[in-house]
Amino acid sequence: MLKGLGGLGDMAKLMKQAQEMQTKVAEMQENLASMTVTGESGAGLVKATATAKGELTGLDIDPSIFNQDDKEVVEDLILAAIRDAQSRAQERSQQELARLTEEMGLPAGMKLPF
Repeated sequence: MLKGLGGLGDMAKLMKQAQEMQTKVAEMQENLASMTVTGESGAGLVKATATAKGELTGLDIDPSIFNQDDKEVVEDLILAAIRDAQSRAQERSQQELARLTEEMGLPAGMKLPF
């Protein structure tokens, strides 16, 4: 297709790959918004649900933990569940990015500019 252009043919190929990668990353970002993860604390008494992008979408608290004397414990459990959900969201996002870079034939751990 671009024979005789030397390095320019390689550059065109790289540009095409970069465009494909950018499209796939955009698709992945959309998919991450619809994937959910659930973080837990207190042996499942508090559960936080988030998208794989880290947006908190739900909170489930077992009614057995509601006791006025345990207000601080409940608050700590809620925060722990949210942090767990956010951590799982980050892990899921990294897994999806690793899968995408592998599909594109890029080196593992490569940082993408987009």
